[in-house]
Amino acid sequence: MKHIKLGDLDVARIGLGAMGMSHGLTGAGTDDAESVRTVHRAIDLGVTLIDTAEIYGPYTNEDLLGRALKGRRDQVVLATKFGLVSHAGAGAGAGAGAGAWTVDSGPANIRTALEGSLKRLGTDHIDLYYQHRVDPNIPIEDVVGTLAELVTEGKVRHIGLSEAGPDTIRRAHAVHPVTAVQSEYSLWTRGIEDRVLPVLRELGIGLVPFSPLGHGFLTGTVRDENDFEEGDFRRGNPRFTGENFRRNLALADEVQAIAADVDATPAQVAIAWLLAQGDDIAPIPGTKRVTRVEENTAADRLHLPTEVLTRLSGLPAAAGDTHTEAAMRMMER
Repeated sequence: MKHIKLGDLDVARIGLGAMGMSHGLTGAGTDDAESVRTVHRAIDLGVTLIDTAEIYGPYTNEDLLGRALKGRRDQVVLATKFGLVSHAGAGAGAGAGAGAWTVDSGPANIRTALEGSLKRLGTDHIDLYYQHRVDPNIPIEDVVGTLAELVTEGKVRHIGLSEAGPDTIRRAHAVHPVTAVQSEYSLWTRGIEDRVLPVLRELGIGLVPFSPLGHGFLTGTVRDENDFEEGDFRRGNPRFTGENFRRNLALADEVQAIAADVDATPAQVAIAWLLAQGDDIAPIPGTKRVTRVEENTAADRLHLPTEVLTRLSGLPAAAGDTHTEAAMRMMER
């Protein structure tokens, strides 16, 4: 697989998002054994960047990756995130969900989060440590100052931000080099193109798009809004309900038609379009299945002609917000 640079961090240009193995999209379909096989197959296929977070579960996704990476830790660039679990006041008897979905990037919370992630992942360092969401109560300079200390201590190699806006990115980078920014970006969600992406390129920061397949919509396999299992966050997502869902089917159908023209799958076309947007982009399509990781990584070999890229770029924007109103408030734009 071809490699690119996120800042000065070398990664294969297609990564693996592990969230859905134990959080968010799984519903009743969690299968840890298949997930471990998927991680191993991804590494065999050349994937290096593997992405998780303490909030996924919470904690269970990091535990799973810790088991999956035993004996193979040195083969991957391991990324995890802090800041959506508050450990303040969570004593030994607190449940696994205590403090979950509470934005907290205070210095003590970052250090507690990191120690937990290191233990669960079975490693002595995190290669890429992201602030999961910007904390409006803690100046970004203070957050990055704490992260810089962790870099000096050798517990973190590179730092990143997730869903941060241009001003926050600039202020963070002025304190310590930011290696990557993770944001939702795909044919389905292109809001970062006008303001965020130019700043990343000005500063030499890489982009890690999550949900490059539009939470599965761009694969062409999602046809009925009632098909999602209980616990699948898409059941309440504005783009997957009502008139928005019906309008967005036309977008998925167009990607499917283009895929047929180039003898590829819709997922491969969607990923290949992202790869064609620059050599500083490493999408992390998420899956918990070996067959899907094989399909997704094959996009590395798919070259889309200029006219096809133009056709894809000209597709209409997806209808509806990418997340619920509460989730949207946690993202900077």
